[in-house]
Amino acid sequence: MPDQTLPPSRRTFLKLGGAVGAGVAFGGLRPFAASADVVRPVSEDLVPPSRATTLWYPAPAREDKIIEQGLPIGNGRIGALVGGDPAADFLYLADASLWTGGANDVLEDDGQFPYEREKFGTLGLLAKLRIAVPAHTGVSDYRRTLDLSNGLVVLTYRHQGVSYRREYFASHPDDVVVVRLSGGPVTGSVSLEPTRGEQAAGAGAFTGTFANGLAYACSVTTSGGLAFSGSEVVIVLSGGTNYVPDAARGFLDASLDPLALAKRKAAAALATGGGALRATHVADYRRLYDRMTVDLGRSPSAKRALDTWSRLVARHADPGVPDPELEASYLQFGRYLTITGSRDGLPMGLQGLWQNNNTPDWMSDYHTDINVQMNYWLADRAGLPESFTALADYCLAQLPVWTDSTERLFNDPRNRFRNTSGKIAGWAVAFSTNIYGGSGWWWHPGGNAWLCNSLWDHYAFTQDRAYLARIYPLLKGACEFWESRLLPMTVDGVEVLVDDHDWSPEHGPQDARGITYAQEIVWDLFEHYRDAAAVLGRDRAYGDRIGGLQQKLYLPKVSPTTGWLEEWMSPDNLGETTHRHLSPLIGFFPGDRIAAGTAPPELLDGVRALLIARGTDSFGWACAWRSACWARLKDADRAYQLLLTVLRPSVDNGNGTAPNFFDMYSQGSYTIFQIDANLGAPTAMVEMLVQSRPGVLELLPALPAAWAASGRVTGIGARGGFEVDLAWHDGKVTRAVLRSVGGTRTEVRAGTWRRTITLRPGASVTVRPGDRLPH
Repeated sequence: MPDQTLPPSRRTFLKLGGAVGAGVAFGGLRPFAASADVVRPVSEDLVPPSRATTLWYPAPAREDKIIEQGLPIGNGRIGALVGGDPAADFLYLADASLWTGGANDVLEDDGQFPYEREKFGTLGLLAKLRIAVPAHTGVSDYRRTLDLSNGLVVLTYRHQGVSYRREYFASHPDDVVVVRLSGGPVTGSVSLEPTRGEQAAGAGAFTGTFANGLAYACSVTTSGGLAFSGSEVVIVLSGGTNYVPDAARGFLDASLDPLALAKRKAAAALATGGGALRATHVADYRRLYDRMTVDLGRSPSAKRALDTWSRLVARHADPGVPDPELEASYLQFGRYLTITGSRDGLPMGLQGLWQNNNTPDWMSDYHTDINVQMNYWLADRAGLPESFTALADYCLAQLPVWTDSTERLFNDPRNRFRNTSGKIAGWAVAFSTNIYGGSGWWWHPGGNAWLCNSLWDHYAFTQDRAYLARIYPLLKGACEFWESRLLPMTVDGVEVLVDDHDWSPEHGPQDARGITYAQEIVWDLFEHYRDAAAVLGRDRAYGDRIGGLQQKLYLPKVSPTTGWLEEWMSPDNLGETTHRHLSPLIGFFPGDRIAAGTAPPELLDGVRALLIARGTDSFGWACAWRSACWARLKDADRAYQLLLTVLRPSVDNGNGTAPNFFDMYSQGSYTIFQIDANLGAPTAMVEMLVQSRPGVLELLPALPAAWAASGRVTGIGARGGFEVDLAWHDGKVTRAVLRSVGGTRTEVRAGTWRRTITLRPGASVTVRPGDRLPH
């Protein structure tokens, strides 16, 4: 494991002149700061190969398989998939703000939103970068590596007795993509390939403008010219758009020149030099990555010798032989995608920053009925709270448009989900959203509450009052929407409040009232709003009113017919038994209303029965959700088996994990990458090790036998404002360290052992279950 004695956050940095670049965080290109203004480390500190966590491959990626074989790099704004061919290399580049479409606020005849590439829009590629070194064919000792510990893609090989090395990274501080060729004399060329027929804007650059007014550009420069020759060549690429997260400006900054800004960034970075660029990038990356270490046990030496794809295949072919280091690397890969895919710009959608064409399935949008929420389950649990704020920033930027479109459009008489009371307030979204305040596909009444569930959870982990104040308008606006929507109904002689005509995502009747999904998520919303109002000392009267509505909400029962927790206000199953979504279990996970140890046993039995009925074979994100639920039920075997299902190799266009660890979603004749499983399955792994809910923190609640011999994790985030380091042997906790990041009191449990811990913010305590008192 990496040496933790000197984490990057505590290293000495040297400021090389000027003020550190600052300004508004842009969805497109960030404001320019000269390279000399970037704070750079005094010395580079790479984790050596012998201790680094890596994925590696003995051959380049095939270009027609780039989405399954290309290795990802990113800086939270711009991302690339790296091919790694010594003679004919290629990078597929994408920018998170390169979106066509617009507000999409004219409803179709059924009262729903258009959902196509012209009006709603789509994400796509920014460019393709090609690096030609024609002489470098017939190489030996080839190795292509994704170095998770250092945030680099590295290519090494030998040609005519000389060892060569290429490094690829996307620097967040310098806001550029860098390729560094070294090792010996190399002669070649670089070309920038547009993907939409854009016109060149000088050597190594092009510009374009979409019909929606979004301007974009891309520029590449090298230390040796576009035709280069030398012992070390540094290639720097920058590009982006004039998108801004500001509804008042129509999400565009007409004064921004993306080409000029991209050229200045690329030139400034190139002047810095490859070594300094890498040192700055690695220090910035490791400041985040090193917060969490994962040791689930040692794998057999035969497994450790295999390349990553062969190792995945072997794990699936021989399920009786554990490979805990492979599984630990999968968790760290999820953290890598979080760091590289989500920083201070737009959040990750269905494919994050990694695209292979301009026509991705579902437009690579933000799906609000599980997918975008699952993308952010991992961040706080895995010591990466900064990565979460992109989702909050996005929601706040969209709120004015969402509120306006809800007021104007939601109660359209053609909308089958409209409020039959005729009342309207607050904000709502559809099942799909874009970056211009636009919604697509059908209205999704529960979407606002589920987004608020995720936004609140970040506060639960961090206890950051300033953040809570920022998201408060979102919580209150969602409550106002549901106050206008809920309908009174008499059930068993008691008047309750139920959701209006709705659809339990994504199956069953489209006009059911009181669906479990909505009842649970609204209960959760009201609970969190009341807590937020109390913490901030705001709107006491309205908080009391919401509390009164919460008390009257109809809450689901267990069906006497199926034994499952009901999905509809009916004892019958009105949908697909093995459906991919677990919508009725939202109050169990990610929610907390139904919790092991506090919920009535019959409710937990209903949860368990529904999970069994749903099965153990589905798409990756669906298996990840099931795994997290089984972990909450403390069923380690089922939770772990579902993780292995996610990790099965994707072959013959099937569901599973690709060679580059991307999760592939089967479309029958082809597969598409969806990032949610890559972030949801590691979340389930963390839930097997540490679970937290208000006032309770549980250690090793669902430890699978494959990890039980011994292990150690550090830096797990826990709700209530804590971080946890944990070690175990023979399935038992041997030592745990709790640090407060704002929390003051929680009960710690390990099996039947429990202690109440009280800490000052910033303080820590070590516990050893079995001891009488913490010390």
